[in-house]
Amino acid sequence: MAIGDMPAGIALEDVTKVYVAGATNVVALDGASCRISAGKFTAIVGPSGSGKTTLLNLIGGIDEPTSGRVIVGDRDIWGLSDDDLSRFRRTEIGFVFQFFNLLSGLTAEENVALPLLLDGHSMKGCFERARALLEMVGLEDRRGHLPDQLSGGESQRVAIARALAADPPNILADEPTGNLDTTASEQVLGLLRRTVDELNRTLIVVTHNDSVAALADEVITLSDGVLTTRAGSSGSLKPA
Repeated sequence: MAIGDMPAGIALEDVTKVYVAGATNVVALDGASCRISAGKFTAIVGPSGSGKTTLLNLIGGIDEPTSGRVIVGDRDIWGLSDDDLSRFRRTEIGFVFQFFNLLSGLTAEENVALPLLLDGHSMKGCFERARALLEMVGLEDRRGHLPDQLSGGESQRVAIARALAADPPNILADEPTGNLDTTASEQVLGLLRRTVDELNRTLIVVTHNDSVAALADEVITLSDGVLTTRAGSSGSLKPA
């Protein structure tokens, strides 16, 4: 089904994703259609195996749909060339993972600067940006520490700073509090909320935690690969 004329930051149109596992086809998403508003915090909720991470990876340009369209801004990202898709991932998407994915041999500052260094920016500019972001997440005094010298909450705040390094309009977070205690979770969620309220980012968070979803502006619920509800506290997410 077509999404219609209502503008959306991100849209899925009849998206199906099937994984082949030997002689078995696993349907991770089955004809999903939805709109995700730009500049909002959207939570994707559902039990394990419901297709949440698959949906996130399709939006982030990691997994390609079996059929259907994934539109970010005004482009079907799976119609892009390989070079343009790679550029899209580097410049328009910031990823935050449950287990942080920091490089163990690099300091916090180096982990944040690395995406910019790999994209060819000047070393001075990269480290100035990294220091500013670490200050924003409250870790300026930890910038010289290696990941194994940081707590889980500190590591996730470094990961958020890294996700913001290239100034992407979209932040995708997969269970960002799943490996944290209550206090660290609250700090991380506060930071993620700030990326929406103060930096005007579009934030999409995969979670199984109802308390995380309660902070979202919009909620997408998945069950067995089927998008079953689209509702949020703002009431702005409508059926496709």
